[in-house]
Amino acid sequence: MIGVIFNFGTEVVEVRVKDNNVFFRTSNSQQFGDIDGIKLDKVGVLKEHPDLKDREDWKQEARKRFKQKIKQMDNENEQIKYVIEDLSHYGYVATHIQKQGFRPIRIK
Repeated sequence: MIGVIFNFGTEVVEVRVKDNNVFFRTSNSQQFGDIDGIKLDKVGVLKEHPDLKDREDWKQEARKRFKQKIKQMDNENEQIKYVIEDLSHYGYVATHIQKQGFRPIRIK
């Protein structure tokens, strides 16, 4: 399990990767949820997947593609690097990373 803490404006978002699953939690909630519970911005999704422009199920398809991309990766390190890179495009700033059993490390 690997966790990363992001700042997004005044909000703190925690992301955890375990096996082939990615879980999200904001500073307002106690429990982690998967990508299905995350709000998606249509403009951001269309930057990544322009072919979803005219589809009414764009949210479901974007979530499905994210899950498929994560499952194609070999290990948790690749998965968390992808999440950090992907979220940084939308203004999320990774501040700390922690592997299970180790202390958190500040990301510069």
